Amino acid sequence: MAFTLPKIYPITDRDLSGLSHATQVARLIEGGASLIQLRDKSTEPKKLLQQAEDALTVARKNNVPLIINDRIDVAVALGADGVHLGQSDLPAEVARRLLKPGAIIGVSTHDLNQLELAAKLPVDYIAFGPIFETETKRDHERVVGLDGLKAARAIAVDLPLVAIGGITRNNVQAVLAAGADSVALIAALVSNPAQIAGKMRQILAIAQR
Repeated sequence: MAFTLPKIYPITDRDLSGLSHATQVARLIEGGASLIQLRDKSTEPKKLLQQAEDALTVARKNNVPLIINDRIDVAVALGADGVHLGQSDLPAEVARRLLKPGAIIGVSTHDLNQLELAAKLPVDYIAFGPIFETETKRDHERVVGLDGLKAARAIAVDLPLVAIGGITRNNVQAVLAAGADSVALIAALVSNPAQIAGKMRQILAIAQR
């Protein structure tokens, strides 16, 4: 595989944590994070740009890549390390042209048809899910389960596969065993702001067993 993902791929969330993205990034790095995604669906663009810049400053001081969810414009403006694209975002081909050389591009998929199409795109990894029920995204797509993840693994043979959706310390090993190269976590890491570093450290240890 051309791109290697860490086993734990944390994603920031201001609504869940009540913390700035920069503070979340700092605490996740303290816990051992080596790649972080900044996700913000509600902040207006000007404020988001500033918050993302602050978070990127923290990430760069620690040599940790920061991926911006959805917002190619923000990633381009800041020279961020990459973007994570949803099904309704600009195409990966466009993102590849706009972003700096070597930028990381990931794409979300929710069924095997989407995954097959994504495997042909100029992306560095594919996210697949939700694996389990999740409260982080209330209008989420149909749960695919571990069997769906195993089927996805059989298709995405040449790209790193990130499992997302309802993953916790209790099921992270099962998800990795089903074929995921990495697991994306939001609520399991940031819902209790005082414990972000500790939870990151704890779940990373479980994933590496």
